Amino acid sequence: MADDPTQSTTPRSHGSEPSAIAHGADIMPSDHAISLGAKGGTDTLLRNPGTQRQQPMRGFEATYVDIIDYIVRITHRIWEEKDIGYIYDTYRHNSHVYDDFGLQYGRDKIVADTVHTINAFPDIRLFADEIIWAGDEHVGFHTSHRTLICGHNTGFSQYGPPTGVKVSLWCIANCVALENEIFAEWVIYDTASLIHQLGFDLRKMARKLGNRQTRTSLDDARFGEPERLDGQGKPRYLATPGGSFDVEEFVRRTFHNIWNRRSLREVRCAYDQSLLFHGSTGRVLYGRGDYQSFVLSMLAMFPDAMLQVDDIYWMGNDDDGYKVSVRWSLQGTHRGNGIYGAPSGKRVTMWGITQQEIHQGRVQKEWMLFNEFAVMQQIYRD
Repeated sequence: MADDPTQSTTPRSHGSEPSAIAHGADIMPSDHAISLGAKGGTDTLLRNPGTQRQQPMRGFEATYVDIIDYIVRITHRIWEEKDIGYIYDTYRHNSHVYDDFGLQYGRDKIVADTVHTINAFPDIRLFADEIIWAGDEHVGFHTSHRTLICGHNTGFSQYGPPTGVKVSLWCIANCVALENEIFAEWVIYDTASLIHQLGFDLRKMARKLGNRQTRTSLDDARFGEPERLDGQGKPRYLATPGGSFDVEEFVRRTFHNIWNRRSLREVRCAYDQSLLFHGSTGRVLYGRGDYQSFVLSMLAMFPDAMLQVDDIYWMGNDDDGYKVSVRWSLQGTHRGNGIYGAPSGKRVTMWGITQQEIHQGRVQKEWMLFNEFAVMQQIYRD
């Protein structure tokens, strides 16, 4: 990303990460010509993907016409046609995947996890709801794939024996692909919703699986405060600049003012009054008031919370609107009352992916998934 002078009071994104697009707005699609909507949805694409390349894709298999086609069809082939071995052709040998349970390194681990999930849900179906993309054949294609996952639990899983229950949950997977191989992926499953639908007690399961995890230096009780501002300075309010609409500036300013400065008036400035919000663990909110309440509840539980934007890309324009993918991370201490119970005093790290639809300078729809089950594991483990 190009340097943003407004970010002097907030943590910088990890520019060294393989996911960070460092070439500015010139590789963001300026329209929705290559999109899931333009193809008529997943079923239409799978029936008739086309034969003519729609964009340069050096090194990709000739069968794929564009990056949307690639993501939809490899997902369908691996998960629904159960050609799990196709992972060896479409993931780099040293690829890394971040999920609720941390870093999964290497292609064989991805194969093993896929086998485990399909065994637990043999009739699994993945319905692509949206794919936001950016990049090109030189820097890599960055995709943010929002999916609704459905299936019956008729096989054993890490949570227990088969329940026979049908589950339905959201997932967002942010991938980076170059020359037909995905080499980095950040995937958020709504794991807490899954466990709840299976009929398990969320707190007991979080404590059980949390206690199995290897402890790290983050578990040391001698932690300091998350650095939300420089020294004794104030978290500066970032005002709306004049001139044309800048989608990256808008997103970074909105996240900073709401989550770091705690200026919830920004919700009324940046969000449409008819906002539709989908969040982790089945949250569905309508309107700015409900959204403000959600933010307040999180800040009340983690009063020292600090959020940073780690990656952002988008597609669209002022007339047609923008579709934006934001990957972010948050650190805070569980010192307030809320849905996670009485304050535990434990330091918590969380990360998430937010997708937004922005029209006329306001967010009209938002999907925000974060590793809520992992947060509960950090709080409830002994």
